[in-house]
This record gives sequence, structure tokens and C-alpha cells, in this order.
Amino acid sequence: MLTVIIETNNSEEALARTLGPLVSGAVNGLLRDVIVHDMGSSDHTWKVAEQAGCVFVTEGSLLECLRRARGDWLLLLEPGSRPGSNWIEAVERHISMVQSPGKFMRSRLGQPGFLSRLTKRESALADGLLITKRQAMALANDGRNSVALARGIAARRLNAEIELAGR
Repeated sequence: MLTVIIETNNSEEALARTLGPLVSGAVNGLLRDVIVHDMGSSDHTWKVAEQAGCVFVTEGSLLECLRRARGDWLLLLEPGSRPGSNWIEAVERHISMVQSPGKFMRSRLGQPGFLSRLTKRESALADGLLITKRQAMALANDGRNSVALARGIAARRLNAEIELAGR
């Protein structure tokens, strides 16, 4: 039903933090596969992905990863971000009710200070992106990465939090 796609580059520790909360989705039967699209890591990102049973892709574009996805819905995450404890219920509810993209609410835990929020530009994937595979395939131009795909997409807020990467 759901494929998670995570683009990485020297993200072994961050990837491990993101994969932890996803285990419950696999046990629940919601999560079909996790694709780690590596952008040239020189650390042990591949080993973390392999140990967790992820599909590790080093060649090709995001479009190739989308084609390999087994789920009808995709959840694009930044390495290091962590969906909250009720993410499964929120995603299942969203998938059953609407066909439009969704994003998580930001957790107040670990929020950067006011000055930091003013000076640092957040990634378009900071809140994750839940989107149908069909919609993502239509939006993904060859050479486009997941952040570019998420940029400018209007999405409903899921009733679940995400702890931002790097916090």
C-alpha cells in the first residue's frame, strides 16, 4: 500500500533515526517497501539500508525510484526526520478519504528558535510528503529530486507530527 522513499548523501546516522519509527508500519502491513535513493555517499549509508531490509538505489533518477516503488502511495522523507507515534493511523485515514497529497504537522519538540527559523531556509520535504504514485510520476521530470518534487505542492495536513531532521 505505501512505499517510503528517502534520498541520502552521507546520511548513515540520520537514516537510522528515520527508519526506526517506520518499523511499526511494516509490522502493521501498511508499509510495503522502503527505497533509499543514494546520491553518492562515501559513508556506510548502504550498510544501514541493507541491514534494515531497504531497497538501496545508487543509479538513476527519482523517476527510476518511483517506477520501482511497490506501493500505490508514496511517503517521501528527509533522512533524520521521524514520524510521530500515530503516523500509521493518520496516513491510513488520509489514504482512505482523499487522493490529494498530505504533509505532517511539525512537532514542537526540538523546534528551532525564532532567530534560527528566520535565517535558515527549510527544505520542501521538512514535513514529509504523502502522495499517490500516479501523481508523483506525473510531476517527476527526469533529473528532479524529491525536494524539487515537493516544492510548491499544496497538501492537506495529516493529524500526525513529524520531528524535523537535524533536531
